[in-house]
Amino acid sequence: MNVICLEDDALYALVDKVVQRLKEQSNMSHDKWISGEQVMQMMHIKSKTTLQKLRDTGAIRFTQPEKKIILYDIDSVNEYLEKHSRETF
Repeated sequence: MNVICLEDDALYALVDKVVQRLKEQSNMSHDKWISGEQVMQMMHIKSKTTLQKLRDTGAIRFTQPEKKIILYDIDSVNEYLEKHSRETF
């Protein structure tokens, strides 16, 4: 077993670097466009017809880069959920 000793300043500098790297990686993993299945999971809906209705009414943004590929804007989905949230008493 190896023991590593660090001074306080070195430890805090190391922790800061780790936190910064984790933040950078989490920003990279955040996709702007997500699949219909992911949207359905986020919104807890089971029907593709409901998803199509949201698309047709303009409730959530989407893109269709190819005929059978439809992707949804995650920010738009989050805005829709926030808009329809209710405050508790």
